[in-house]
Amino acid sequence: MQPLEPTDAGTTARARTAAFLRSLRHPVALAYLALVAAVWVWVAADLLFVTHEDASLSGVWAFLVTAPTSLVFAALPSPFIWLGLPVGAAVQAAALGAAARHAAPLVRGGFRRAHQ
Repeated sequence: MQPLEPTDAGTTARARTAAFLRSLRHPVALAYLALVAAVWVWVAADLLFVTHEDASLSGVWAFLVTAPTSLVFAALPSPFIWLGLPVGAAVQAAALGAAARHAAPLVRGGFRRAHQ
C-alpha cells in the first residue's frame, strides 16, 4: 500500500471547484435550474402585475423551490435572506447533478453489474 502524498490546498480547492461546476452542467441540474427560474419568473410576475386584496404568499415559493439550503439563510438578518435564493439554487443543483452522475452507472448497467 502506497502512502498518501500530501496535496496543497490550492490543488484541492481547484478539484472541488471543478467537481462543483461539472455537477452544475449535468442535464438534471440544468433542468432543476430551469424549474427554479420559471418559479422565480412566476413569483416576480405575481408580485409586480397582479393586484391582491390580501397579501400574496407567492414569494414563499421562491424559498421552497430552493429549500432546504435557502431556509438556512432565513434566520440571517434581512439583506442576507435574499442571498439564500441563488446560493440554495446552486447548491441544490450541484447536489442533484452529482447524484445523477453517480447514479448513471446503476441506471445504465443495472445494479448487479455496477457492484460486482
